[in-house]
Amino acid sequence: MSRGLTSSVARLAAIVGVAAPLAWGGSWGGSWGGAGLAAEDAETIDFAKSAIGSPPSDFEFQRTGEGDLGQWTLVRDPTAAGGVAIEHVSTDQHDDRFPLAIYQPIAAENLEVKVRLKIMSGPSLTAGFAVSLRNPNSYYAISANAFEQRVDLVLFADGKPSRVESAEADVVPDRWHTLGVTLNDDHFKVSFNEKVLFTTFERTRRKDGHIALWTQEDTVTRFDRIDVRVLPATEWR
Repeated sequence: MSRGLTSSVARLAAIVGVAAPLAWGGSWGGSWGGAGLAAEDAETIDFAKSAIGSPPSDFEFQRTGEGDLGQWTLVRDPTAAGGVAIEHVSTDQHDDRFPLAIYQPIAAENLEVKVRLKIMSGPSLTAGFAVSLRNPNSYYAISANAFEQRVDLVLFADGKPSRVESAEADVVPDRWHTLGVTLNDDHFKVSFNEKVLFTTFERTRRKDGHIALWTQEDTVTRFDRIDVRVLPATEWR
């Protein structure tokens, strides 16, 4: 795992991102393989409606661990979808600090998420997104690590991370990658660049919660697209 992790080892369907024509590697029902909601039921939310240099609207900024929250702002990036991205920057070098940009409008139990991100610099070179986030100390992170060339599913309980599952992946700094997860009851299917890396079960899974952009410590990261689809809630018999 990355330096810090190793040391401590709704009903709304939405596509969150820049409103621009994009090639996104297939339809909802394709590479993810979930039934979910029909594509026409999805809503597009434009986080680029905020001004360049300001924090993106509809996000709340928190962090796991000690230290500052980092700076989350909208920036221009000619390589980004639509030329705009959300950037996280921080100079706080506290170990085991994980900044979060929590998307407020969606809280769901089962969902599919894809996030396109570019890890730019920092000692840990680790970033991704969180799901089932109930508070800054309780969630799951899908983490891409360009230092150790791996993707991890990490459970945060009481602010302490533990690895649930992981796989090697060709995570390259300063290059756009797509992380994805299909989360249905206790089943996680994690993908990287449109290919499934692993599936796993987490029997103690916390259920409904928010999604969030997530980084480790002072990793500089840009995010230019977030796709979210809320799936039907688990039926208990």
